[in-house]
Parts: sequence; structure tokens; C-alpha cells
Amino acid sequence: MPFAADQVRWDLACGIGDDGHWWGSFGVFVDGRALVALGLHPEQASAAVEAPSPPPWWHAAGERYAASRWPLTRLGVPGA
Repeated sequence: MPFAADQVRWDLACGIGDDGHWWGSFGVFVDGRALVALGLHPEQASAAVEAPSPPPWWHAAGERYAASRWPLTRLGVPGA
């Protein structure tokens, strides 16, 4: 991993919703100074998109793929 332990943080919040189903939210946070070394900081010129956007079918295919994998199930838990 290109980041030191003190440069990255992840948070998980989960619980049971009003409908009785589990929900979860996972966030990953990286110190902006760590992104500079990789050329990924938004204020760096190298972080700007310089190529044209992929065609519409490419985006649609990605969304279909993501939808086919959601909702995620918990392994080993029948019906979950």
C-alpha cells in the first residue's frame, strides 16, 4: 500500500434500519499530502482529466454491472 498508516483512515457505520434490514456505510479518507506524491491531488495538473470521456455505452455497462452485484449478500448467511 502506498500510504503510511497515519495517512489513511477508514470508517464503518452499520446497524439495523427501520425496515429490519442491515445497512452499512464505509468511508475511506486519505491525507491530501499523501496524494501529492502520487500525482493524485486535485490541485495538481497531473490530476486533471486530459482524455475524452468514455462513450455512453461504457458508462451504461458499468452501471448495469454495479446493479447486478447489489445488494451485496453476507457470505454464509442464508437469505442475507
